[in-house]
Formats: sequence, C-alpha cells, structure tokens
Amino acid sequence: NLCLVKYPLMHYVRYQGKSILLSRGTALLMTKWKSYLVHFWQSNFDLWFHSRRAHIKQLYKNPLDFMGYLSIVRLNPSRVRGQMLENSFLINIAISNKKLDTLVPIIPLIGSLAKEKFCNLLGHPISKPVRTDLSDSDIMDRFGRICRNLSHYYSGSSQKKSLYRIKYILRLSCAKTLARKHK
Repeated sequence: NLCLVKYPLMHYVRYQGKSILLSRGTALLMTKWKSYLVHFWQSNFDLWFHSRRAHIKQLYKNPLDFMGYLSIVRLNPSRVRGQMLENSFLINIAISNKKLDTLVPIIPLIGSLAKEKFCNLLGHPISKPVRTDLSDSDIMDRFGRICRNLSHYYSGSSQKKSLYRIKYILRLSCAKTLARKHK
C-alpha cells in the first residue's frame, strides 16, 4: 500500500489505562491496522479483546479529549498567486494544509473553577472568603501556584486565548479576595 510507505509513522500514547495509537492514512488502512492489532493482542498476550472497544476517530471530524486537551485537525487554507508577465496569465492555487491543534477545554475548566469558588458559572471572578484568614503573601502564593500549574500543564496548547482567560479569572479572584480581606 502506497499510503503505508508514504506515512510510516505510528505514535503510541498510554495514560491511566487508556491507549491511543495515531497514524495518518485512509479509512481502509486504519481498519486494517485495527484488525491487525486486535489479532496481535489476542494471539500474543492471550487477551480476549473485542474489536468494538477499539474506535477509529478521524480528528478532522471529531475532536479527541485526552489528558485534559482537546485535539483536533484543522484545515488552514492559504492561497498562492503567481504571475508571469511574459505570457500574461495568472495562476491562482488554493492550498489546504492540515494542522493538529491542541485546545484548552475552557468550559470544563471554568466549571471546575466555579466549583472551587474562584468564579461563577459564567466565568466572572469572585472573591474566596475562606482564604481571607490567611496572610496576604499566603493568598497570593496559593493563587499564583494554581495559576502556574495550569499554565505549565496547558502550555502546549495552540489556543492561548483560553489560557489567558483562565489566568485572568484567577488573578482577578485573588485581587477580589485581598480587597475583601482589607475592607
């Protein structure tokens, strides 16, 4: 198969009992890989594995939620224009490049922040009255640590605007908590 020779890379990721095998290719090639892997697991590891449990997802149609990221393939259309003055004709070619994006799942993150009383369900920052008993440096340290951990975890995201929104919620919530303390 030409596609197997052209794109020979397979990527394997395992995290908390979930396994993902990524490759480029046609739907037929992916179905063949699925049947080969099921047969491999059943014959070599004596594991009875139902092929219904192995799913093929096309990332340009359905995003993949894994380890807190949403992965999706987006098409980036670009135009190439070339002009030859001697023969007076214009070449206009549309090129579509595929790009893998890892997105921050903003709605579940805002839900988690709302559950911990950093903001309301709409994402508007609120003060955290429980922390007003702490010193100013402890309050800033705790908010800073949460913000830093989220920034490090989601630093690989291609959608920085969502990450900036989460940082904004945490910083303003910290400021409102400090203002409430010194009221």
